[in-house]
Amino acid sequence: MDARIGALGRLTARRAVEAVPLLLIVSGIAFGLLQLVPGGPIEVYLSNPGVRPEDLERLRRALGLDRPLWEQYVSWLAAFVRGDWGFSFSDGRPVLARIMERLPASLELLGASLVLALAAALPAGIIAAVKRRTSTDRAISALAAVGVSIPAFWLGLMLQLVFAVGLGWLPSAGRGADGDGLARLQYLVMPAAVLAFVHAAAWTRYLRASMIEVLRSPFVAAAGARGLDARTRLTRHALPNALAPVATVVLLDAALMVPGAVVTESVFAWPGVGSLFTEALGRRDYTVLMAMLMVSSVAVVAFNLLADLIHAWLDPRVAS
Repeated sequence: MDARIGALGRLTARRAVEAVPLLLIVSGIAFGLLQLVPGGPIEVYLSNPGVRPEDLERLRRALGLDRPLWEQYVSWLAAFVRGDWGFSFSDGRPVLARIMERLPASLELLGASLVLALAAALPAGIIAAVKRRTSTDRAISALAAVGVSIPAFWLGLMLQLVFAVGLGWLPSAGRGADGDGLARLQYLVMPAAVLAFVHAAAWTRYLRASMIEVLRSPFVAAAGARGLDARTRLTRHALPNALAPVATVVLLDAALMVPGAVVTESVFAWPGVGSLFTEALGRRDYTVLMAMLMVSSVAVVAFNLLADLIHAWLDPRVAS
């Protein structure tokens, strides 16, 4: 046990050291690409005849846009590391405050989507692997292929047309008023279902492939030779080994689910960080965009590390 904990500690330290230059490279590339996007934070004032050129120049100096690109980046990086994420170019509010007010809605959507996706993917993947090459397996595989292929925005629009416009069972967009749990749940159903269906389809395919590979392994056959019944071989031997690579995929997808929900949040007018990203991109709000990109990058690195640790705990050979 001590040796395994020590190996996990060394793995954590190694991954943390490797993450620093990676995040620096990501931040530099993101900062440069944002500057290359046509327009800028002051573009909205360019078509206003009441704004004088000297006012625009004064605004550029106030926002620091008149400095060289490398100087802007170094200044931003130093402030970001200190925890000073700056102020939004669009409304002057602190960037951290804008993100934090949208984060609960995204976490709510993420949590519901994860629960639904796992509740669907785990039994579907196991059943498809156990009943391989049967009609059940083919039906599950076909449904998973549809889920992987369908665009999220199209599925969201179809659900709105059927359940909101046609049947009138669910509200078409928004999040609902605070304090009304039942109403909030009705608003959550369709966006959570869209995200869950897309991710559950991919996870089902991963779990099916992993289960089939493990069920063919010699140690599962040896367990059967010792007289263990099929259920015991499945639950105690095959499933724990098959879940290790799937857990890695699930954790990485979870890290990308919040920023990746931009389309879903836009379709359903869900007030999360995904819609905030869309708004900031439309207004060229560099400070908000950079903060969200870096938070997303750190989340991906952190979840990647967590996935490695879980995989190493399940399979000690990974940490060696």
